[in-house]
Amino acid sequence: MKFKYNARTQEGELQIGFVESVNREAAVNVLTGHNLFILSLSEAEKAGWGDKIFSLFNKVKMVDLMIFTRQFATLLESKVPLGDCLRSLRKQTRSPILKEIVFEISNDVDAGLSLSQALERHGNVFSEFYINLIRSSEITGRLEEVMVFLADYIDKELMWRTRIRNAMIYPSILIGLFVIVAGLMIVIVFPQIAPIFKEARVELPLITRILLAGGEFVGRWWWAIITVIFLFIVLLVDYFRSKEGKIVFDEISIKLPILGNLFKKVYIARFAESISVLIKGGIPITQSIEITAHSVGSIVYRDVLHDCAERVKAGETFSSIIEKEEGLFPPLVSQMIAIGEGTGRLDEILSRISILYTREVNDLLANLTELIQPLLIALIGVFVGLLFASILIPIYNLVQAF
Repeated sequence: MKFKYNARTQEGELQIGFVESVNREAAVNVLTGHNLFILSLSEAEKAGWGDKIFSLFNKVKMVDLMIFTRQFATLLESKVPLGDCLRSLRKQTRSPILKEIVFEISNDVDAGLSLSQALERHGNVFSEFYINLIRSSEITGRLEEVMVFLADYIDKELMWRTRIRNAMIYPSILIGLFVIVAGLMIVIVFPQIAPIFKEARVELPLITRILLAGGEFVGRWWWAIITVIFLFIVLLVDYFRSKEGKIVFDEISIKLPILGNLFKKVYIARFAESISVLIKGGIPITQSIEITAHSVGSIVYRDVLHDCAERVKAGETFSSIIEKEEGLFPPLVSQMIAIGEGTGRLDEILSRISILYTREVNDLLANLTELIQPLLIALIGVFVGLLFASILIPIYNLVQAF
């Protein structure tokens, strides 16, 4: 989010500008970290369509962020000073956008800001989870370990996304080819052979009549159909980017057959791993739950975890709250958390939960990759059979008439 601010420096000079951050509180922390006295802070005007389209091509890719974090961790493990690390990373970074961001972070650190404060100025690139882990490591002195963990964490997230995307490439090509072939048959082939059947007074099957009517309609109104589809997609995407749309999309995604189970396991793995690492970093349990709520990747889980953090503050146990959310967390999760609370090893138990569900996600992804392709081929085969039957049956009837 972008915020517009009016502030004064310690010398009394007026400053007006913009700051990007994940929320208002984070923006206040960034400005106060620069020793500015805030006069006003408001959310900037929402970007227009042109800015939104431009922002799609002006993002830091996850693979670039992973490489940056991995190189950062390697340099820190080699005992290279922080300032030298950032200058070296700027030279090594290939992404022009990330290179400029690293340059700004380096300047902020040289000016006296902590690394977490410098990262906080770029909340659109570095998540709240990323920044809070860095902040906790600055307190505990475990920056090297945290950077290694973050590199592994982003690498795993990238692997999941890549596997899902790769699993959908082949089916998408098959569906695309089928749509093209079916479109050509309906719009070009069918209208040319239709007069022959009419002259011979051959009775056409229902599927053939439907396809002929569809081909005639598409041929006449193709421009209107394309316009309606384009507008529908644009409005649908815009709706799913709104707050209400994101909630609806998340609710639908976790209720889908098979895929819903996959999404739940991904969110639980993230939830358990995030809280485990934050607790190990010395962050209190309530704050760890709150931070995780904003980094788990689902608005449904975010709202539940936010409520969970408030109830833990009020004195309820973490496990008893999770136990009541059976639709989102299996009983095994609440039972293991209860064991962790009872033994005082909650961080270790959560880490085991994360490992367990990460393994299940990997197995489920592998099974989906193997199952989706033959199922889709069979389904497309049925549609192709119907398509050709709609032509061959009338031709057979025509031959029989003669």
